Order: sequence, then structure tokens, then C-alpha cells
Amino acid sequence: MGNAYDWPRTLMARGADALRAEHLRRRPQEACSGALHCFLLDCSASMVTGGKLARAKGVLLALMDEAYRRRDRVALLCFGGDTVELRVPPRRAGAWDDTWLAPIGGGGGTPLALGVQQAAALLAKHDSARRWLWLLTDGRSTEHPARPAGLDAISVLDFEPPRQALRRAAALAERWQARYMHADEAAVIG
Repeated sequence: MGNAYDWPRTLMARGADALRAEHLRRRPQEACSGALHCFLLDCSASMVTGGKLARAKGVLLALMDEAYRRRDRVALLCFGGDTVELRVPPRRAGAWDDTWLAPIGGGGGTPLALGVQQAAALLAKHDSARRWLWLLTDGRSTEHPARPAGLDAISVLDFEPPRQALRRAAALAERWQARYMHADEAAVIG
């Protein structure tokens, strides 16, 4: 029962008085949606230019932090060149840790279809209350993969600079009937 109380808030409410029942403050209920968020990060050469990959990493950190607060599970796949790499296998979201994010580099082509295929396969293997796919890309790909089946939600986060807009990420989100956000917008889980 001791874990149900928020002791710092309780002690602040108590002040210099003797502890009484009216001072007790309970911890707020933690949100636990049981969701698995699969982040698919575009690490192609076009994302390296103009600091787009660095911005995507920052957004990814914010999304991971939010998943941690919600007690959700996360996975991270990175695609670039001609490969897709599983950087964070499905697991409960943890507190921020630079060791898995800092070494992510970029370069080469944009194997978007392969990345989407592997993300869909990963999500299909895991029984979760909700399965989310988050695609972080600048849309600089000529591939047009089909919408992955069996997912509860898909979000496409576009890192393409507005002055160079080809709007491919927006078109992909529209085809997939996914939530679309430009990187300049606040990205939130939910």
C-alpha cells in the first residue's frame, strides 16, 4: 500500500504538522495502453542533408519518452542504403538512453517498401492491445508500398523542407489513410 502514495506531495501537504489522513496524497494512475509503437526511421542519404535525420532523432526521443510515460512497448527499425536494421527490438519503453540513438547514421538509397514490409511483419508477430506504425521520413523515395494490414494506427511524420516540397510523404499518408504531420508540428502518441 505504501507505493500508492505520492510521498513528496504528502510531505509538502503536511508541512510542519504531524502527519494526518488529510495530508495523504495518492499517486496518479499510470496510463498503460498496452500498445506497441514501431518506429520506422528513414536513414537514407536525403535525410542526412539539411539536418533532417538529426531532427528526426529528436522527434523520436520525444515519442519514446511519451511511450515510456504511458508504459507502452516500442521497437525501432532503421532503413537506408539497401538494408533495414532492427535497432531496438520490441520491449517496454525505457527512460532515454543515448547509446542506441547516437550511433545511428545515414546514407544510401531509400528502401521504403522493404522497411514497411519488415515493420508490418514485426508488428504482426506481437499480440498487443494496439499496434502503431510511425514512419519518420522526408518521402524521398520512388517506391509506393501498400498500406500495411492489421494495424490500429499509422502516423507519417514528414521531414521534407517546405521550400523543396515534393509532398511524397503526404501523398503516402493519404493513400494509407494515415495521420500525417509535418515535423514542424507537435508529434504526440494518441
